[in-house]
Amino acid sequence: QVQLVESGGGLVEPGGSLTLSCQASEYPSGFHVMAWYRQAPGKEREHVADISKFGITNYNPSVEGRFAISRDNARPTIFLQMDSLKPEDTAVYYCRSICATNDSWGQGTQVTVSS
Repeated sequence: QVQLVESGGGLVEPGGSLTLSCQASEYPSGFHVMAWYRQAPGKEREHVADISKFGITNYNPSVEGRFAISRDNARPTIFLQMDSLKPEDTAVYYCRSICATNDSWGQGTQVTVSS
């Protein structure tokens, strides 16, 4: 089981930026995808962005052009750079690790966009 710990959340004004980090205990061996999801109050959890072992990325259309997911291959950590934040980006952001034999989630980090 991969252990995931998110950090970097907080309160930011609209138009501001935050960078989230997800420290994993390890990258899964073989093909895998690391992803960010979010869940706003009263809403279902939704996909934000993901990055494969080979660096291929996918984004939710609502964040494309504003958010950027990346990974550090020297250490098991992924990042979510969030720019031009909007109030509707307010949510708990979760990290997820997916491979053929395992599907792990972190505990989440709160992001609040408000003036």
